[in-house]
Amino acid sequence: MALKDKKLFLLDMDGTIYEGARLFECVNEFLAHIESIGGQYVFITNNSSRSVKDYVIKLSKMGIKVTEDNFFTSSQATALYLNEHFEGKKIYCMGTVSMIEEMKKFGVNITTEADEDTDCICVGYDTELTYKKLWDVSYLLQTKKDIPYIATNPDRGCPTEFGLVPDCFAMCEAINYATSRRPLYIGKPDGFMIDYSVSRSKFTKEETVVIGDRLYTDIASGVNAGVDTICVLSGESTQEDIDNSEIKPTYVYNDIKEILGLLQE
Repeated sequence: MALKDKKLFLLDMDGTIYEGARLFECVNEFLAHIESIGGQYVFITNNSSRSVKDYVIKLSKMGIKVTEDNFFTSSQATALYLNEHFEGKKIYCMGTVSMIEEMKKFGVNITTEADEDTDCICVGYDTELTYKKLWDVSYLLQTKKDIPYIATNPDRGCPTEFGLVPDCFAMCEAINYATSRRPLYIGKPDGFMIDYSVSRSKFTKEETVVIGDRLYTDIASGVNAGVDTICVLSGESTQEDIDNSEIKPTYVYNDIKEILGLLQE
């Protein structure tokens, strides 16, 4: 199916529609175009440091009109996974206050203390990280040898105006050096977030396109879900990265502005 015929647009945020507090050019016009053709857009983000409520506030301040239905985060995907596999179990969470609140909305039994009866560990991109949290996770992993260990997303770095800062994967690797344990990652590149978003819409996979700036998460998730993908060069990935990668997007464009121009032709 041609790009012009797409109806469901699953968009990454960091590096795709904004960088830090700077909204990229033509994002609002792009979203308005999607609505004008009877389409739908959902922001699919691996960033588990913020709740959906936080994202609504952030994008609203940027001038983007959104509701909570316009988002699906790795925290939400992880909460669905925990409910399916560990319903009612006590889950230790290393994450922000916003992430913990998001998990609790889904009914996940969260604790922030390394209790002896903890059944599972969940780690997110924790911008409120303390050494005590690292201590607690390390303690649980080494005193409860077979405890399940889950993480929200495998992003190595989170983009800022000046470059990258350590994201969830980097934090988990620090823990791995101490414990020799790595988690099961739930967010992109797994195709679940894409599959779930399509299932919540009225559109098909053929009518869906994933747009993001990272090959190993955004683009890989679309490939794994069997939908078309666009890699934008406004964030992490470069054309050289794409040329040298086994993960190939369906399309490559400079930014959202260029995509909008093609859709309006």
